[in-house]
Amino acid sequence: MIVLRPYIVVGAAAFILAALLSEAMRWIALKYRLMDRPGKGKAHSSPTPYLGGVAIVIGALTAWAIAVPPRDRQILTLVGAGTLISALGLADDMRPSRVSVRLAVECLAAGAVVASGARLGIVGAVPGIGDWPDIAITVLWIVLITNSFNLLDNSDGVAGGIAAVTAAALAILAFRTGWESIAAFQLAVSASCAGFLAHNWAPARIFMGDAGSLFLGFVMSASAVLIFGLHPGSVPAAPWAVRVSGLLLLNFVAVVDTGTVVVSRFRAGRSLMRGGTDHTSHRLRALGLQTSQAAAVLSAIAGISCTFGLLVTLGAFPAAGSFAVALTVGIILVVLAQRVRV
Repeated sequence: MIVLRPYIVVGAAAFILAALLSEAMRWIALKYRLMDRPGKGKAHSSPTPYLGGVAIVIGALTAWAIAVPPRDRQILTLVGAGTLISALGLADDMRPSRVSVRLAVECLAAGAVVASGARLGIVGAVPGIGDWPDIAITVLWIVLITNSFNLLDNSDGVAGGIAAVTAAALAILAFRTGWESIAAFQLAVSASCAGFLAHNWAPARIFMGDAGSLFLGFVMSASAVLIFGLHPGSVPAAPWAVRVSGLLLLNFVAVVDTGTVVVSRFRAGRSLMRGGTDHTSHRLRALGLQTSQAAAVLSAIAGISCTFGLLVTLGAFPAAGSFAVALTVGIILVVLAQRVRV
């Protein structure tokens, strides 16, 4: 039986710490002029402080470590690698680094999680090669979702709202598998994002920056791999269809937004690495929604897709059919998004 009191403490502490630290980090960012200034490819119109991501990371890790002392080697590896990714993001907030350096560090961090035993188990062992294809797919997935969440941080409240919903769903899934350390960690991440949103909801008084968005994308994608992967605490005897459909549904908004941006920039002949106001949130605003309404709509969609993802893992819906439907809907949304001028 799971005792709920420690997890209630984790959630409350993470929320309060993140809310308080966000204000403190805002003051530090203003003092040292660590600002995200308006420019080409950016939607905000006035300089806004960075360092909100630092508040999210410290709030989540502190609350989790105090209330539920970690003993699991895999979760410790996950947290250590996530902290490295956050430090990479913080450095990038202060002085943008080369894409090759970022990808190298992200692959290194993802490789550390994989080395701890995390595998998606979609491909399986290949005669003469071993499990290297599955290792490569696992690292690629973690890096892809890490950067997808980085792309989601493009409008007030969007990345924080979606991350809060997704982390809560991962916590529920981890509870179901009995992996309490990851459940508590994801609960802390979700509550920390909620505390940060008190300052980031439109009009935002502080941004999370790469220090927050990269951290969130990494720890959630890597946690999903651990939960769905092949180990004693994973979803029991989950076939590949359950893993694939679950991963897609839990990250549906991030995948659709990334697909929208990739197609849009490819059609326009623009670099994929340059920022722009061509994301899903910007297109919703072009349709007439306010910034806060766009964030609420995307968070609600994330909540719906995560709920379906949980139901698929419970066997309430057929996994292969759910994957086909989710993939089809995602492609349709990407295509329709191209018709909205931004």
